[in-house]
Amino acid sequence: MRSQGRCPWVDLRKPDYIAYHDEEWGVPVHDDRRIFEFLVLESAQAGLSWYTILRRRDNYRRLFAGFDPARVARFDERKIQELLQDPGIIRNQAKVKAAVNNACRFLEVQNEFGSFDAYIWRFVDGRPVVNEWRELADYPTTSPQSNALSRDLKQRGFQFIGPTICYAHMQATGMVNDHTLDCFRRREILVSRAVGRVK
Repeated sequence: MRSQGRCPWVDLRKPDYIAYHDEEWGVPVHDDRRIFEFLVLESAQAGLSWYTILRRRDNYRRLFAGFDPARVARFDERKIQELLQDPGIIRNQAKVKAAVNNACRFLEVQNEFGSFDAYIWRFVDGRPVVNEWRELADYPTTSPQSNALSRDLKQRGFQFIGPTICYAHMQATGMVNDHTLDCFRRREILVSRAVGRVK
């Protein structure tokens, strides 16, 4: 069920999905901890629906130290096994270990560039790519920018970070504005950004 004036992927039967679309999706994110949060969640999503992860987001926040990459980077094997016993997250060993590995790599990027924000936004030249989609079928799963980002992250040792995951991350964090032309949030984000008050 699609609501008039919202993107075609929004399901009106799911209030939390509506809230995510209306309040977060596509808003430019420049806070490193929030960027890390979306990297962890998008990587956990691999092969699953975003809604599956969204429903577990609070559990991930609780179990992954509030998405503090410095703390997650210190998770040892015992902690990983503890996480794998908790039904509140996706209990996939490879994904959980990837989150810990990616936290370590995240800190390395911060050290090199001063912030992860400074690093990742270079892939869109520091400003959102604004697309003009009308229907669900218009949405791509990758882009030249997500391909480049994935390739670079993999070279830096990140895991579970293919081009499709990178594109989903870019959509979530506003590196691309993929709200459809008839979606009320598209204009709100564009106008807010123009006056420096994106929310």
